[in-house]
Amino acid sequence: MTDIEGLCEPRFAAVREALADVLGRDDVGASAAVYVEGEPVVDIWGGYADADRSVRWERDTLACVNSTSKNMTALCALVLADRGELDPAAPVAAYWPEFAAAGKEDVLVRHVLSHTAGLPDLPATTAVEDLYDWESVTAALAAQTPEWQPGAAAGYHALTFGFLIGEIVRRITGRGLAEFFAEEVAEPLGADFHIGLAAEHDRRVTPLLPPPSLTDDYAAAAPAGPDGTRREHADVAVRVRDVNSVAWRRAQIPAVNGFGNARSVALVQSVLSNHGSAGGVRLLSAGGCEPAWQEVFGGDDRVLRTPMSWTMGFGRFGNTFGWGGWGGSLVASDPGARMTVAYVMNQMLDRDRREDHRGMEIIMAAYSGLR
Repeated sequence: MTDIEGLCEPRFAAVREALADVLGRDDVGASAAVYVEGEPVVDIWGGYADADRSVRWERDTLACVNSTSKNMTALCALVLADRGELDPAAPVAAYWPEFAAAGKEDVLVRHVLSHTAGLPDLPATTAVEDLYDWESVTAALAAQTPEWQPGAAAGYHALTFGFLIGEIVRRITGRGLAEFFAEEVAEPLGADFHIGLAAEHDRRVTPLLPPPSLTDDYAAAAPAGPDGTRREHADVAVRVRDVNSVAWRRAQIPAVNGFGNARSVALVQSVLSNHGSAGGVRLLSAGGCEPAWQEVFGGDDRVLRTPMSWTMGFGRFGNTFGWGGWGGSLVASDPGARMTVAYVMNQMLDRDRREDHRGMEIIMAAYSGLR
């Protein structure tokens, strides 16, 4: 069995066993964490930080968590809303006047947070490098016409989510999303999570490993529909090699280029499951957390091709809310149990070829500890 290091309270031994199992079966290196009432009860890791299995995954190893980053971006918006600086029912143009162009004067902040704004694509981007130019991307979004009537339908905003929320945050605070998150969320909590990454942390990064039998040209793609066809979209294809590049780490793409481990992901998100505070630090009121699990839209998602329940910034799944990232990372929070569970790995799996249950296995093991 794979050696597992870190903290694991005895009642959550099943989480340690689940991580050891996935490391012995599918993973190269990974971490898992469980927070209950804002405090860690599981903080474990194991395996390797490189494909050759020569470098151990350490306590402070960081991985790009892809769309699990959206949970962090959404939290920033909820913090501003709780402070009274952002009104989810207000038009986006109230904060970003140029955004009113092309019939978007009635797009509300809550539409952006719930993937119902009608702006799921970035048609102006033709190469990954285009994503690194914040001003150009946000200007193109401000000029874009919605694909559907805002609020009437949902379609996963895979890349645009971060630019839209990030620009709203920037207009309100004068700070980029990465800077706001670092100063207002990560620093007070002592969370080792970063949106974009400074050079000083490069030595700690484990590269994402493409799915078995595939190369680092493996690219993110929209899910296929029931008939096997894929939705045509204008987003640039992001490859594994892009996510592992220095340029990606230095950029600010808040929907997808967050770096952390299970401990940092769970710590930050436990603020919401614990009704506003974690580790004795309060970031928002109990009432300010509720939009994270209150449904804004329920129905078929035009991009994901599946029924979805979207809250203000999160996917809702029964009593839990959260979101996962391309390749397998995942975080889920249960406000009733005041529990948050996170899983972060480096070995990606291709869901077109096989099911990926690793994150769910960690989550179910955590629930067994509550019983």
